[in-house]
Amino acid sequence: MADPEDKKAAAGSADAEPPPKRRRRAPKPEKAAKGAKAPKAAKEEKKKRETPEVKSGQVHVYSLDGDVVKTVDLPTVFRADVRLDLIRRAVTAFQANRRQAYGPGIGAGMRHSVRWSGKGHGVSRVPRLRGTMTGAQAPGTVGGRRAHPPRPDTVWAKKINEHERRLARNAALAALKDPKMVASRGHRFPDDITLPVVIEDGIETLTPETGAAREGLKILNHLGLMSDVERAKDGRHIRAGRGKMRGRRYRQPRSVLVVVKEARTVRRLLGNLPGVEVVNPAALNAEILAPGGDPGRLTVFSEGALEVLRSWPP
Repeated sequence: MADPEDKKAAAGSADAEPPPKRRRRAPKPEKAAKGAKAPKAAKEEKKKRETPEVKSGQVHVYSLDGDVVKTVDLPTVFRADVRLDLIRRAVTAFQANRRQAYGPGIGAGMRHSVRWSGKGHGVSRVPRLRGTMTGAQAPGTVGGRRAHPPRPDTVWAKKINEHERRLARNAALAALKDPKMVASRGHRFPDDITLPVVIEDGIETLTPETGAAREGLKILNHLGLMSDVERAKDGRHIRAGRGKMRGRRYRQPRSVLVVVKEARTVRRLLGNLPGVEVVNPAALNAEILAPGGDPGRLTVFSEGALEVLRSWPP
């Protein structure tokens, strides 16, 4: 027979609360295998794998959709030395030769009937209007002439040799392929794009009847250069100083330079975009390639325009 005390202990344990249950953690999701990647990453890796590698002195040729078509060698003119001193000298000469002569009229401030009353009257020796004490004609008087006015016969032009001008142009061309120089000017472009940007000749034969600027925006967007045009658009501001009253109210940053053989047709696509300029190879000079004397402008060449540069001596 069981002990009555053991029965009481068993009954007391039955009346007590059961111990709390332990919470079990949910099983962790299985990690994906290291070899498996997202489909987007796989596409990007495949695209990088398909893009041909470029050697020193070579660039990609892009289609209108931004795809790499082939690889070409840059002309020898791009191997010139980047002479910053020559570039600054040529740009300064271009700017000086555009200055317009200015100065006062021949008789400005001298159209008065004045006299000097002589010494001993207790007044300064200033020419005065007859019959009054009002000073006139002297530089220090109201309405008088200027002491040292700008002369309209001043020659502002600066001479530069043709050889120096050509070397400056070639030096500015050589700076186009350096990503650091292009980025230092503030231009925005993709990291994987080759500079200068070379596009196929289809851009010169593209003549849409309507929405030409819209087609140009698509081309720049495919190349990844649209951010630089937006930078130029956001940088437009009112000029500080008197120039805002003299026909040059706004200042506009420079954006992409487009060099093609037929500039007239391409100008319909890209000519109205802020900061974008469209020229042919014959119009290239140090000022267009390096505005303000700072080399490294973001430039887009058509394949035909790049072939024209192969005949230029370095």
